[in-house]
Amino acid sequence: MSDQPTVVVAMSGGVDSSVAATLLVHQGYRVIGMMMRLWSEPGKEADNRCCTPDAIAMARRVAAILNIPFYTIDAQAEFHSRVVEYFINGYIHGITPNPCLMCNRHIRWEFLLNHALSLGAQFMATGHYAQVRKTEDGLFQLVKAISPQKDQSYILHVMNQESLSHALFPVGTYEKKEVRELAAQYNLPVAERGESQDLCFLGNSDYRDFLARYAPHSYQPGSIRTSDGRLLGQHQGLSSYTIGQRKGLGIQSPEPLYVIAKDALTNALIVGTSKEMGKSTFLAKDVNWISGSPPKEELRAQIKIRYKAAEAWGWVKPVGEDAFQVKLDEPLRDITPGQAAVIYDGDVCLGGGIIDVEA
Repeated sequence: MSDQPTVVVAMSGGVDSSVAATLLVHQGYRVIGMMMRLWSEPGKEADNRCCTPDAIAMARRVAAILNIPFYTIDAQAEFHSRVVEYFINGYIHGITPNPCLMCNRHIRWEFLLNHALSLGAQFMATGHYAQVRKTEDGLFQLVKAISPQKDQSYILHVMNQESLSHALFPVGTYEKKEVRELAAQYNLPVAERGESQDLCFLGNSDYRDFLARYAPHSYQPGSIRTSDGRLLGQHQGLSSYTIGQRKGLGIQSPEPLYVIAKDALTNALIVGTSKEMGKSTFLAKDVNWISGSPPKEELRAQIKIRYKAAEAWGWVKPVGEDAFQVKLDEPLRDITPGQAAVIYDGDVCLGGGIIDVEA
């Protein structure tokens, strides 16, 4: 039996995780492929973006080519309670949640990692574009991928020292084009397989249709008001609108108006002019500091308020153990309660938190 470390690769049937597994095999690791069965709406199992029968078959096929064991793990109940319910409750409470964060925190880097460790693995690898660095004092850092366009450190900011100590990101030092070239070089059938950008459990549904089925009370009509309380019209349910939205509001105004807030307590949609869109300060809660503890003092940093948003310079002031206050150099539009504010020091991700509903 090989004395090389054992690594479980979280496989999806896509090109990134398949190439990750291939690289590890060629690096001499003892590799085990593992794929989770996630919750899908009853009758819509074939539409789930992450674990369709076709995706499972493709992952199994890649594992056979690599001559590695392959297992599927039932994570449906855990995924529903941790991710789907979080998504539904977020919209009920007037925020725009990012369920991928909860999936990475609780499903991939807790539930699946624990399964990997129970098999005797020392590491778990995924096809994420990111890197892990260990400092001289033994601290594990989450570092941006080589490719700025593909970097996924934003959604991985929920990781901690324990999970990072077991994490491998084999494609984090490659460009996407290079990953596809590697897949072709190793004759993997996933070389030209497309990518899914949608939430996996929505399948082919629009999120509004999904919420109408599972949280119909989030579609109660209510008032559309300005920030000073003037009544302009009626909305069709807060879940139908996003911060920054301009079109489809159904109101008359001499100047363009945008959604600037959603007041779940009064079921009111708050609109304002473009000048009212920008904010320079906000609070983030439920914070995860990757180092394990907050900075001892206010720090100068780069802040990212959405996955695809550009980083913005500002000051971050810790508030207790699990919150921080942000003061940006310049106001940003689209600061959205429920999304993550992620903090960077150069290429190192320090952590992040959920933008508060009172931001």
